[in-house]
Amino acid sequence: MKRFLPIILFLLAMSPVFFAPSCANTTQAPTGGPKDTIPPVIVNIKPLPGRTGFPVSKGKIVFYFDEYVTIKNQTSIYLSPPQAKRPQAKIVGKTLVVTFEEDLEPETTYTLNLNDAIADNNEGNIFAGFTYVFSTGQKIDSMFVTGSVLDCNTLDPVKGATVMLYKDHSDSAVFLHRPYAAAKTDDWGYFVIPYIQDTSYRIYAVMDQSNDNIYNPDEDKIGFIDSVIVPKWHAADTIPELLKYDMKDTLGCRERRVEHEMVLFQERPTKQFLSNSGRPSDRQAFVAFRAQDAWIDSLWVAGYNANQIISQFNREQDSLLLWVNDRRIPPDTLHVFVAYRKTDSLGAMVPDLEHLRLASPTAGKIFARSSRRNLKHEDTTCVMKFAADPTTVEQVGFRLEFSLPIISQKFDSLDFRYLNPKQKEFKGELRIERDSLDLRCYNIFPTVKMQAGFEYRIKIPHRAFRDINGHYSDSTEVKVSLPTDEALSSLKAMVSGVHEKYIVELLGEKADKTLRRYVIEKDCSLFFPYLKEGKYCIRVTQDVNRNSMVDTGDLLARRQPELVKFVQFAGDKFLDIPKSSEVEQNINLAELFR
Repeated sequence: MKRFLPIILFLLAMSPVFFAPSCANTTQAPTGGPKDTIPPVIVNIKPLPGRTGFPVSKGKIVFYFDEYVTIKNQTSIYLSPPQAKRPQAKIVGKTLVVTFEEDLEPETTYTLNLNDAIADNNEGNIFAGFTYVFSTGQKIDSMFVTGSVLDCNTLDPVKGATVMLYKDHSDSAVFLHRPYAAAKTDDWGYFVIPYIQDTSYRIYAVMDQSNDNIYNPDEDKIGFIDSVIVPKWHAADTIPELLKYDMKDTLGCRERRVEHEMVLFQERPTKQFLSNSGRPSDRQAFVAFRAQDAWIDSLWVAGYNANQIISQFNREQDSLLLWVNDRRIPPDTLHVFVAYRKTDSLGAMVPDLEHLRLASPTAGKIFARSSRRNLKHEDTTCVMKFAADPTTVEQVGFRLEFSLPIISQKFDSLDFRYLNPKQKEFKGELRIERDSLDLRCYNIFPTVKMQAGFEYRIKIPHRAFRDINGHYSDSTEVKVSLPTDEALSSLKAMVSGVHEKYIVELLGEKADKTLRRYVIEKDCSLFFPYLKEGKYCIRVTQDVNRNSMVDTGDLLARRQPELVKFVQFAGDKFLDIPKSSEVEQNINLAELFR
């Protein structure tokens, strides 16, 4: 215990220097003077930190503050190793009293972290936090580990993640047991787990939604280090990483040593079963599965031949849309049979057959003659959306989307014309591409190179398309011109060092929306036109399995999520694009992913 006395003496001696006494009366509302901006200060602790032989049962710790305080966040009072029942804390006068709801483990070193749990009673100034160490044995373990936790997609720091150490190296430990030691990440995603044994560990980071210190893959995000780790550093009074920092102290927080970096990701479910089904309309149904890549041996609908059923999986192959392509009035109940592979109680994939009885949304309703007069136009028409975005039309074309699959089409009847700046009209050709993931969607591209100052028109004539209801489409026309705002800018990225498949995305300042997306496999130039003045970033994902998707990780398979990097512009994640400019950047992916 003696080696911890310098910490307490230093704290007590220096508190008048770092924390000036408040001008506000701590027992009643202030009547004047400057506002109290000084956080509470610990002036004494009983028993002192470093206590050995701490009682296993009915022990308590009392923190004495220099003013009246309140518990701002009970869950921020965190014990490591954690117990099934959280420590109980209550305010008595100017003291915080912490007790334990269950017996502590013998011969074990514990840390009690106050983090941002305490605030002063009047102004709500948050106490910076304190880590109290004690042992139920006769010694204090002295090693520590540090690191940071980031979001796998944005690479932003994750606050409040639980970082857990396990001496049990089995894959099941994080699912079944609370950890040997744990800590919470701060605003910078930083963690330190101090006063641990000198041995090997598995380390995990979990966004613990239920606060039970056990990983629940259905709710929690997780990150992990591929191999076991061994602590390298001994705890000491002068170690910067063991101090509590003001989260606004950017320089101090960034200078802390980071030994282990983990990225948090949401695992996709692995247990396969049919989770949901429904019938949104008379001729449409859906079947949803718990996990992706559903394995369907066969599927049929009673009363219909296979060629009368149109089906479509989504990208993840965990949801299947079905349409009945038959002019007869569908029955009130569709009997859908799905023979597929389901996960059994032992985790094996076994054949299973589901009989789904899907009721019509209009079943049992009686329609009077007057109701026919109330039909909306879309009830008797092949419903479609036809649009073009001036900023993306060159890359994705004109977008044509149908509500239902079409059974006849006359794309050759589409009329494409364009006007030059002198209003001279030309007739052009079109290229049609059906969306590879949605059979109801098409991208339509002019075969001529689009130019600024030109107007481009595509007209769809009446009855060009017919859907499975037998309804024909109306005529419609879309006009589009490339943006000519002189304040808009462009970014040209010359990408080199491309030795595999990558997904390149341009994002805005919040990095939460993809503005442009390219999938590349060789050195190339990428063009990002029509950008407003502002900050942008470029996110690059290493598409390891070459499926043009950003794939998440798998804990049991020890597979990390696909690696994401942000291009650095003079050491900054963001690039300032001024108005009315043409910006060029060289990007070497070999260096970025080195």
